[in-house]
Amino acid sequence: MVKKRFYHSTVPSRRKPPEAVSPIVLGVTGGIACGKSLVCHFFKRLGAAVLSADELAREAVRPGEKAFNEIVAHFGKEILTTEGIIDRGRLAEKVFRVPAARHELNQITHPAIGRLADQLIGQLRKDPTVPLIVYEAPLLFEAKAEGRVDLVLVVAAPPEQQLERLMRRENISREDATRRISAQMPLAEKVARADILVENNGSPAEVEKMIGDIFAKLTTLNKKNPPLPEDV
Repeated sequence: MVKKRFYHSTVPSRRKPPEAVSPIVLGVTGGIACGKSLVCHFFKRLGAAVLSADELAREAVRPGEKAFNEIVAHFGKEILTTEGIIDRGRLAEKVFRVPAARHELNQITHPAIGRLADQLIGQLRKDPTVPLIVYEAPLLFEAKAEGRVDLVLVVAAPPEQQLERLMRRENISREDATRRISAQMPLAEKVARADILVENNGSPAEVEKMIGDIFAKLTTLNKKNPPLPEDV
């Protein structure tokens, strides 16, 4: 099921529209293991340019980068692999158990990711062949990065389904999965702040159709005339 909720007043508040028409930047976020990657996969198949904050984070913490040095100095060399790169699993074990540690990590990584994202989005906005820019950012709201996008799409799933997906994907216990979900911003809060809500409680084929409908609508819109509720 998809609920498409476009609020006319929210779009201009994110960013001042440019003089020339350029592709809409759609932020995709939501709960862990709710299907954000699946949604972005379907957008990409339709021709959207997809940027992943997780991939930018990997680039930002490569050995030698400022963020890499700060993370190792703060969390210790035990988070490194034998090749000298950050083991995301070991780092996750530290930050998901201690809220303060998660905040400290975000203080290091968010600015670095933001600089890379702004640079790439800026380049894509100037490309007339790009129909839609999708910025997948699990921590879009937590990083206060809504201003980077024109509209926010939130992917949600029923709690039990989300928990089972996370356990299966990460091969972790129910207790660990619950802890990871609880460590994040409540999904209900993200849903309340969404411009577009996709409830991923059906089959991949159903999700694909939803995304096709959303893509068609967004690629025919001019950001200077954002969609009204009756438009969808």
